[in-house]
Amino acid sequence: MSKKTDGLSLPYRIRWRLTWLLLHIAGPATLPDHLDPRRRMERERAARVARFQAAHHA
Repeated sequence: MSKKTDGLSLPYRIRWRLTWLLLHIAGPATLPDHLDPRRRMERERAARVARFQAAHHA
């Protein structure tokens, strides 16, 4: 698997991308990073990938 998709299923990646795009188009105006829903999604995705990598490298 590529580094971007580690631990992420195809349905998850599709749903994540569609949600991110919808938030980009119809979401709130510019917010601070700690309040921005797109940034929250990116942090959650990075945490999921990190958990997967930690589990497979331990």
